[in-house]
Amino acid sequence: MDKHLQEAIREAQKGLEEGGIPIGSVLVHKGSIIGRGHNRRIQKGSTILHGEMDALENAGRLSAKVYQESTLYTTLSPCPMCTGAILLYGIPQVVIGENLTFQGEEDLLASRGVKIIVKNDQTCIDLMKKFIHDHPDLWNEDIGK
Repeated sequence: MDKHLQEAIREAQKGLEEGGIPIGSVLVHKGSIIGRGHNRRIQKGSTILHGEMDALENAGRLSAKVYQESTLYTTLSPCPMCTGAILLYGIPQVVIGENLTFQGEEDLLASRGVKIIVKNDQTCIDLMKKFIHDHPDLWNEDIGK
């Protein structure tokens, strides 16, 4: 398994252990993780701390060039909000752990030139399936249903 996807999965598992939604993400620049995060909406009472947003926030303020040379790894297909952040900062590549339980705005990303790699990793799929089954109310709240 890709070591960076494995780190995103670790973030997702950390979120689950904290009582949150198991979605994790890492931002990678030239082979090194420069930001990591997980969905912390529940833990922080936040409306925007999805896994990707948390990783970007934790990366700190960066130059446009760094974002344009980076890859974002996420355990789940990016929602519209996270897609907007990816486009805003010009991140050219997104590696997605899985898109079977939820498919976000991959078509929009691709239409704007972002390279999408979908792994459909079984660990990512199992984490989300179990969470959605066990906590449908939290899942539906997170995706705005």
